[in-house]
Amino acid sequence: MITETLSTMNFDYSETQKMVAEAAKEFAQQYIFPHVMEWDESQTFPIEVFKKAGELGFMGVLVPEELGGSGLGYHEYIAILEEISKVDPAIGLSVAAHNSLCTNHILSFGNEEQKQRWIPKLATAEWIGAWGLTEHNTGSDAGGMNTTAVRDGDHWILNGAKNFITHGISGDIAVVIARTGEKGDSHGMTAFAIEKGTPGFSSGKKEDKLGMRASETAELIFSNCRIPDANRLGEVGDGFIQSMKVLDGGRISIGALSLGVSKGAYEAALKYSKERVQFGKPISEFQGVSFKLADMATEIEASELLLHKAAFLKNEGRTMTKLSAMSKMYASEVCVKIANDAVQIHGGYGYTKDFPVEKFYRDAKLCTIGEGTTEIQKVVISRNILK
Repeated sequence: MITETLSTMNFDYSETQKMVAEAAKEFAQQYIFPHVMEWDESQTFPIEVFKKAGELGFMGVLVPEELGGSGLGYHEYIAILEEISKVDPAIGLSVAAHNSLCTNHILSFGNEEQKQRWIPKLATAEWIGAWGLTEHNTGSDAGGMNTTAVRDGDHWILNGAKNFITHGISGDIAVVIARTGEKGDSHGMTAFAIEKGTPGFSSGKKEDKLGMRASETAELIFSNCRIPDANRLGEVGDGFIQSMKVLDGGRISIGALSLGVSKGAYEAALKYSKERVQFGKPISEFQGVSFKLADMATEIEASELLLHKAAFLKNEGRTMTKLSAMSKMYASEVCVKIANDAVQIHGGYGYTKDFPVEKFYRDAKLCTIGEGTTEIQKVVISRNILK
């Protein structure tokens, strides 16, 4: 039986995956690579690059073709994020947040009218999307949020603020989760889509970050923001439950981002180790370096297998909460370790901006925090295995 099961497994990329990966690689080399450090230093969010990504179908990867998307699955999505993140994880992060959070939330829980109204604009990057769950005092404890939505006839009035929001300033539309019931009640929150320019909806300060600096992070502020009930996504009280489902898929995307960081840092370290000569031979020939490279290569393979197993389950419509948490946790922790070792292999040069590994080192840390910290992933995994 085991032999039969194993014989059906195929770990090769499909032709579609190969084509998509190559297209993403070419896009990253042409439109991102020449500007990586310039954007990083200035914290520039390069909207024109995302518009180009939209033209190529990278901003609506999982969106059906009839809604203007690429109609692809999660294996292809991983390939795209990985190739972009190998060049600049900050751009990979923004592509991931746009696809997995804002767009996917509307696609998964919006009604037909809402999908027709917003998804084609998001899928082509005519509009950039944001997603607001986190608040100043409610990071992992999202259920304790203070932002409220109070019903007023056929409208809702929102008050409060969200922080650490990707595209908080440049986003054209934000999916926002607000409290419509009691604090801590998992059925006391509701999701709304709010367009830029809505009275009472504004952006706050832009965060000055350690890494991922070309990915814009800012506050969303609501001051008696009045929106029609037609902007409510799904049923009243379902917002938190929806968010947890959205984050299941989002974890695969952050895992793919982590995989890109790992591969980018590893490839840079491998190249440098073959070129750097000490004591008359390349440093790759010293066991201390070669064993580091061996660990990196193995951990990358393990990350990739976990991610694609989670992607397989997601594509099949099967439960993948445990696997998505495992793949996100493992890939993100590994990318921090690999980036650290890549700097070590470069020695003093790894600490300078002349080589790419210092940026991978700074960018990597966000992967263990965003879309659920490592500690939260362990909560999710342990709950699933102890059921």
